[in-house]
Amino acid sequence: MTIRALIVDDEAPARERIAALLADQADVEILAECGNGPEAVDAIVDRRPDLVFLDVQMPEMSGFEVVDAVGAESLPALVFVTAYDEFALRAFEARALDYLLKPFTAARFADALDRARRVLRGDAARDVQQRVGHVLDEVLPPLSQRRIAARDGNRVVFLRIQEIDWIEGAANYVRLHAGGRVFTLRATLRVTAERLHPAGFRRIHHSTIVNVERIRALERRPDGGYIVTLERGTRLESSRSYEAGLGQLL
Repeated sequence: MTIRALIVDDEAPARERIAALLADQADVEILAECGNGPEAVDAIVDRRPDLVFLDVQMPEMSGFEVVDAVGAESLPALVFVTAYDEFALRAFEARALDYLLKPFTAARFADALDRARRVLRGDAARDVQQRVGHVLDEVLPPLSQRRIAARDGNRVVFLRIQEIDWIEGAANYVRLHAGGRVFTLRATLRVTAERLHPAGFRRIHHSTIVNVERIRALERRPDGGYIVTLERGTRLESSRSYEAGLGQLL
């Protein structure tokens, strides 16, 4: 298989170093090189790389914030790169996938690339995603204070998670309803529900997730479900099979 790689670092020499090391790898295609976090998020959302070499410390957005905004589930193979950040190194003792400490040798880089190859060939991607998620929880602010990258037409926008009122599923995408506007995110409703559950979001229907802080009223239906009214007047239906999602309010 051809590994589609993205290089992200705010220092041009560092990007050039990684690109040079990848140049002789017949099974690797460099999709793009990005010099900051927002560029990286845009490239990840648009290009869907298999492998990302991601600097930890960058202006505007750190490497951790890039992964958090896109969602760890969208990055099956991720190698963090850091110059000296001991805090990041301690966090990655869990070996989410790998990290490279600058300046790294060609042999150390080859080891990280081989590790990524094994992950991409096997069934370890889900485990990697979960480990990255645990690391983010350790090094970033609480989930409710973080941002998520979503589509607004041709733009990638950053929504604060608590701006989202409710979410509806649409096959392999979800629609995020926030402040009267609708944004799209490439993710399943199940994965989105798992990701946002710690921030106070609950699944109330097979196609609906709601921010419980936005609920204004609940009205019991004859069939046992509820009509859920949000602060802006939106009315959503809950089903009995997801009634547990409203348990904290009942």
